[in-house]
Amino acid sequence: MNAAREVEVVVIGAGQAGLSAAYHLRRTGFEPDRDFVVLDHSPGPGGAWQFRWPSLTFGKVHGMHALPGMELTDADPARPSSEVVREYFDRYERAFGLRVRRPVDVRAVREGTAGRLLVETPDGTWAARALINATGTWDRPFWPRYPGQETFRGRQLHTAQYAGPEEFAGRRVMVVGGGASGTQHLLELAPYAAATTWVTRRPPVFREGPFDQDAGRAAVALVEERVRQGLPPRSVVSVTGLPLNDAIRRGLAEGVLDRRPMFDRVVPDGVEWRDGRKVVADVILWATGFRAALDHLAPLRLREPGGGIRLEGTRAVADPRVHLLGYGPSASTIGANRAGRAAVRDIRRLLAGEPVAA
Repeated sequence: MNAAREVEVVVIGAGQAGLSAAYHLRRTGFEPDRDFVVLDHSPGPGGAWQFRWPSLTFGKVHGMHALPGMELTDADPARPSSEVVREYFDRYERAFGLRVRRPVDVRAVREGTAGRLLVETPDGTWAARALINATGTWDRPFWPRYPGQETFRGRQLHTAQYAGPEEFAGRRVMVVGGGASGTQHLLELAPYAAATTWVTRRPPVFREGPFDQDAGRAAVALVEERVRQGLPPRSVVSVTGLPLNDAIRRGLAEGVLDRRPMFDRVVPDGVEWRDGRKVVADVILWATGFRAALDHLAPLRLREPGGGIRLEGTRAVADPRVHLLGYGPSASTIGANRAGRAAVRDIRRLLAGEPVAA
């Protein structure tokens, strides 16, 4: 077996957070392939965006923030966001010479020798003094479990498998989930499906008016507090609410976004509630979100008793060599950019033997 290749920093993931970190590493003097390496398991540039459904056009995307050092300009709002972002990330990687290695699957990160972390992949092992983990959530769709789920005779799929509304023409579709994806699916499906039903665990909260910087900071602070306590992070949208735009208003007025409480069990031809109500469905679309893809970090034992990884800024409290980007408060495009800069600043201090700020 070949010896581990030594670098100062390994970046896992080349989505918004990983590319931001790579940019700041290079900007502060680290050389790709010599001082740091970016490993990405996707087939090409674009992060999770490359897997989004074609009907999610760039104009429907809210809050897509440019990567540091290169603006995203003249994007056609009618084009699929997967194409727009894939091309943008590709230009970005080439412009800054980030030399992303793909497709590379990181199987495990474990303790090595001489204070290094071993990053194990099918293509060999990297020995790093610090790690930036930016693996996001797309690879871990969350499927809730409900009694009778296995008896359903129709189709069940998750947002991660959704390819657009056309294939559901004439079908009775139940959408489960109160986030942005759930509402987008409902609005798209309504003109095609024979019927749609929306169910959520909690009543959706729609946000009126502009979402200013103060509101944004307050929302991020709530997510950050959970991470500080070592609890699994909630999404930022869970504390910000859903923006009440024109499309949402139409959906509410037309009854497309007529929310029902969560059902109690799944039956072969639909779902039922305890009080005897029933909805017949051909399809259950689980728009129930994602969880952080962190299984490869399990050998480092970073998780707290509460189930999450406790962070100070982006740094894992249990191991200051490890930084998590796109996790908790940095799980937004602008948050990922800021987190990339902060992580690199901390890592430079760590590698120089300087105290790392709390």
